[in-house]
Amino acid sequence: MSAEALNSFFALCIGFSFAGVLVSGYQALASRPAGFGLLQEGITPRRFAAVPFLVFAAPFIIMRNTLRGSRIERRRFEFVMMATVIAGFWSMMSGTFFLMTLRAAGLPV
Repeated sequence: MSAEALNSFFALCIGFSFAGVLVSGYQALASRPAGFGLLQEGITPRRFAAVPFLVFAAPFIIMRNTLRGSRIERRRFEFVMMATVIAGFWSMMSGTFFLMTLRAAGLPV
């Protein structure tokens, strides 16, 4: 396995883990699951505060909704696969950003 592939896999794992931690923390504090409906709630400053949260939490939310929808609504395999690829790519990008931020702060990664 090449170094670039290993780095991408590591970023993917970090992105999904970070998303899971964010969503689980939100659910523990708010006593309800996080979702994209946060953009439609409350006053305008609250909506703007939800944007950075959803940018990093989106892969987990997408996969949770997709897996739940595949069981309940009997969604087609193609739809589930497409959502998985989108969530994976999104997770890899957010994980890459997170790792770049840690490196810029001088932490060994």
